[in-house]
Amino acid sequence: MTLTTTEAPGPRTAHTALTASAAGPATTPAPVKLWLCPNNDLAPALAQVLATHWFDERERETAGRFLFERDRRQYLVAHTLVRRALALEAGLAEAELVIWRSRRGRPFLQPMPGGLPRGGSHLDFNLSHAGGYNLLGIVRSHRIGVDVERLDRDAQAIETITSTFAPEEQEWVACAAPGRPRDRRVLRLWTLKEAYSKALGLGLGLPFDEFAFTLAEDRGVTAFRPPAEDRSGRWRFVELEPVPDVLAAVAVPDDGDRPPVLQLHHGFPWGRAAPQNITLPAPVGATGNEANQGEQAGRSNRGSE
Repeated sequence: MTLTTTEAPGPRTAHTALTASAAGPATTPAPVKLWLCPNNDLAPALAQVLATHWFDERERETAGRFLFERDRRQYLVAHTLVRRALALEAGLAEAELVIWRSRRGRPFLQPMPGGLPRGGSHLDFNLSHAGGYNLLGIVRSHRIGVDVERLDRDAQAIETITSTFAPEEQEWVACAAPGRPRDRRVLRLWTLKEAYSKALGLGLGLPFDEFAFTLAEDRGVTAFRPPAEDRSGRWRFVELEPVPDVLAAVAVPDDGDRPPVLQLHHGFPWGRAAPQNITLPAPVGATGNEANQGEQAGRSNRGSE
């Protein structure tokens, strides 16, 4: 499967012709919501005021521990973004949201008896930030993982990242010309791996050489070999370059239903600007014995090096 892309005015992103309106309100699943917010979209003084009124005790303590103002600002913008977007989706005030963490540190919204004011009983979200950009994903069912990276990583970081990949991924990276083309391949894989492992709730606790992606030349996942820990093994992945030289990835499990539309919003969620609609591509991966066979093959390849 190759995800066909088109260029449209504004930020570059994978885009297909099918949108939520074409699918019809009766059969369209709830969209995946995605926000890309640069730190510069929220003035430092305003971010501090919002944090004072919205954050819980743990968030305030965390914000106060940063040594460098740059890191503190990143935290304030990222977490005010989370509370603002979740409040809009849930129908609650930002300060009313209760955010817990799993044993592995993954944050989640405390369920409410009787459901949320704006419908449903479940919201899953995931946050990533890098180099002054914050990426937040929200879904009303299942799980979501997101990751954002800038292309200006140093050579040592690129080499370290590559060493964590599966053998077949390292071979694909090595086929690209050194410099920008190779760096792009590395960071495409890295964002996908981060998004997937975060959707599973494992983060860096999942060795990145235990699962592998096969990518199209430009953009799109054509095949996926899941790890043994993944019993379903079927996922929908989206690669984006929402602004030049900033790569993003989204991972959501396949539930067998019609693919939901991803709505990409730019900036802090104050206004009512229309999002970009992106139809999630077909699922990739394996199920049952196929997943186990893929994992065994991966282990065999690693053992023969």
